[in-house]
Amino acid sequence: MQDPLITLTLAVAGLSGLAIVALTALRGWNGWLELKRAELARRTDETTPPSAAARIEVADLKERIRKLEAIAAGVDL
Repeated sequence: MQDPLITLTLAVAGLSGLAIVALTALRGWNGWLELKRAELARRTDETTPPSAAARIEVADLKERIRKLEAIAAGVDL
């Protein structure tokens, strides 16, 4: 028969190890959340308008979409 002191020692050691792992994971999770908050804050601070090249590209893509929708609808341009 096993000694109850050994069983108790193993249970306390296992519980302590589990607590250490859980606290480490929680600290990592909080760090990741802070990183994402900082990225979001930085993204909202950037209020620079898009460049002319980006606006031209978006306009070109919109024109292509309009033409493709017309083709799909069977309308000749």
